[in-house]
Amino acid sequence: MADYTPFAGGEEKPEFAEVTECNTAVLKSPDDFDSWEKLVRAAESLEGGGLNRNSSPQAIATVRDVYDRLLAKFPLLFGYWKKYADLEFSIAGTEAAEMVYERGVASISNSVDLWTNYCGFKVETSHDPDIIRELFERGANCVGLDFLAHPFWDKYIEFEERLEAYDKIFAILDRVVHIPMHQYARYFERFRQLAQTRPLEELLPPDTLAQFRQEVMAQPPEAVQAGAQQIKMERGELEIEREVRVRIDNFHLEIFSRTQTETTKRWTYESEIKRPYFHVNELDEPQLVNWRKYLDFEEVEGDFSRIQFLYERCLVTCAFYDEFWLRYVRWMYAQDGKEEEVRNIYQRACMCYAPISRPAIRLQYTVFEESQGRIDVARAIYEAILLLLPGHIETIISWANFERRHGGLDAAIDVYRRQIENTECDIYAKGALTAEWARLLWKVKGKPEEARQVYQKNQHWYLDSRYFWINYLQFEMDQPTSAETEPMQYARIHQVMDDIRKKSHLPPAIIKDLAHFYMVYLLERGGKDASKEYLLMDREVNGQVHPFSMSCLPLSPGHFTSGFPF
Repeated sequence: MADYTPFAGGEEKPEFAEVTECNTAVLKSPDDFDSWEKLVRAAESLEGGGLNRNSSPQAIATVRDVYDRLLAKFPLLFGYWKKYADLEFSIAGTEAAEMVYERGVASISNSVDLWTNYCGFKVETSHDPDIIRELFERGANCVGLDFLAHPFWDKYIEFEERLEAYDKIFAILDRVVHIPMHQYARYFERFRQLAQTRPLEELLPPDTLAQFRQEVMAQPPEAVQAGAQQIKMERGELEIEREVRVRIDNFHLEIFSRTQTETTKRWTYESEIKRPYFHVNELDEPQLVNWRKYLDFEEVEGDFSRIQFLYERCLVTCAFYDEFWLRYVRWMYAQDGKEEEVRNIYQRACMCYAPISRPAIRLQYTVFEESQGRIDVARAIYEAILLLLPGHIETIISWANFERRHGGLDAAIDVYRRQIENTECDIYAKGALTAEWARLLWKVKGKPEEARQVYQKNQHWYLDSRYFWINYLQFEMDQPTSAETEPMQYARIHQVMDDIRKKSHLPPAIIKDLAHFYMVYLLERGGKDASKEYLLMDREVNGQVHPFSMSCLPLSPGHFTSGFPF
């Protein structure tokens, strides 16, 4: 383990045997969450399962190490942050527990449960209302818009009730009644009742209150019948206040109606969210579809704060799905002046959630950093990917194109040359990179003869490389010709096809597909004897008794004219 070794005098202590066994399982399969759970249970059970400040240093170090590694691997597990904070409170007291809570809310800032627990802990352990209120406000900014944020808001109101700070309670309710959420009606009822006892100045902004007062004053006073005469009575201040409060109540009812409408709109999507928390298990397709539709809805609504908050919620549940990270950065990039936010999203995805085995989001990140002029950062990302994925073709091609844009053709070729010479790069990747090298010479430098030499000089190395031979044949077929030069070009194409059939070690099915492609070429561009060669190859490729006859692929003019079917 990282900070401690559970051995004394060269022998393992018996009580650590289960921890060691579970730790071995975790090291063997670090992505197996069941192994992690067993390790946590084993560590927590040390010394009878009641670790505290009097426990042995070895046991304390062990359980801390387990939690630290677990939460570094899975930082979105809010329940384990809570358990870790409780453990630290038992071992080291309030300050240590707060540090764990701070790490937790930094890792999963939109967890209603974690913020509720943290604020509740602060209420019980601090005697400074201002510090507690400041923490609640931080939490409100992080989770207040959540559709299921009522436990947090209840805890906030409960704290202010302890202090009998009814002005603060009303201010909290005044915020909550505007938020579409599960229990909006309960908060509105409390808000409406409390509004009847609060001063007018607390009920509305000064300009709105002044407008209501002017409207009341502009209305003629009611006439009172006194015998045969009607007398207009001047309003007293209490009468004016009563009429203003009626208008304010109607104003608040309009707020309620709008919130109700917005809540109803979202209920369709919220009711379909079956797993609002993070888990290592995959989501089923209906859940993913629901998140896509929910994000579509909020983007159409156009409220930046709500869209951003929904993306953050989505990426707790869908943390391992690249599509949502990429969608988030694309949406954020479309907003003005949000480059740093885009960078933060990319970094979170790359460092914590997107596995290196799926480098697509990292490659997108390099393009973003390049667009921001951070060339060295983009280059470092390419190098980091290839350090863990040597020979990854897409990354190498992307890197070579990047270097071409900034250093010219020679810089791109140097990338290919160094990767081909890399002993960690397998022969199949090298064949693909050689083909890409030739493509650069052909497409960018405009030197097809140099590209042809690359193919010809290297073909004996890559007899097993499908990528190499497909691109070689495609290269020769795509060369521009005329009636005068077509015979020469035919000879080149024929030679490549002959090498594929007689020298390469490609699977029969691939050779058959390439032969079909060549047969279409014969009919569309061949000379007067092309029909004979076509029939001979048709018999050989499509005959019943032949190693290439693995499937009956359609053969019709134009079937492969748009490119190879791979």
